[in-house]
Amino acid sequence: MTSIQARGAELRRLHEAPELLQVVNVWDAISARVIADLPDTRALATASHSIAATLGYEDGENIPLDLMLDMVGRIVQATDLPVSADLEGGYGDAGETIRRAIGVGVVGANLEDRMRPFDDAVAEVRAAIRAAEAEGVPFALNARTDVFVRNAFPTDDEKIEEAVRRGRAFLDEGATCVFVPGKLDERTVERLVGGLGAQKLSVIAVPGSLAPARLQELGVARVSYGPWTQRVALTALRNSALELYAGGELPLGTQPLN
Repeated sequence: MTSIQARGAELRRLHEAPELLQVVNVWDAISARVIADLPDTRALATASHSIAATLGYEDGENIPLDLMLDMVGRIVQATDLPVSADLEGGYGDAGETIRRAIGVGVVGANLEDRMRPFDDAVAEVRAAIRAAEAEGVPFALNARTDVFVRNAFPTDDEKIEEAVRRGRAFLDEGATCVFVPGKLDERTVERLVGGLGAQKLSVIAVPGSLAPARLQELGVARVSYGPWTQRVALTALRNSALELYAGGELPLGTQPLN
């Protein structure tokens, strides 16, 4: 495996390049191997929701950190590519959680603000960045603000203004980019990029979201897919089971990927 410093530098480069970084989220070692083997895959990202579901937990830091990091470490070991981990809200100590994640080979992370008070949210980002610096690893922090998903303000203008305010503060602390999840329309993406800068906005794609090609044209740095990749796999499993129970057969073209 390439060194953690080399993987960290590459992940930072991928976020800063003008080409959109697409990360297809994975949740265990075999999903990581399947995605890593594709020629267009340049980096991997874990989905905390999907890892929690795999191990029988509800999303939202209900899974113990030890279990989350164990699975993340297995994903890291399954590939030579840089891996970014979804570390939710930092499990009560963002700096220590980042330090432990680097210990299993992670070179990037999502960190949610959960709409904490502004100063507290900025302090968490600062702690995460300082922890990565202390470990001597180039690190891509995808600092997330939940302005849209938590519906924190009544109007879109207010949401955009607050997302940019928080995002700029996160970037000033050393975050690589700012993750603003939600089903964002083109006008909103344009305004967020305008407020944060090109190659500084990270988004999630959900059914009906803007196409990756358009996101790249708008100056978005990164798009991920969160729990939706696992939902695609589970939908295929469920549909196959229904077909089998109805007297059908396994789908033609099914590949032995495991």
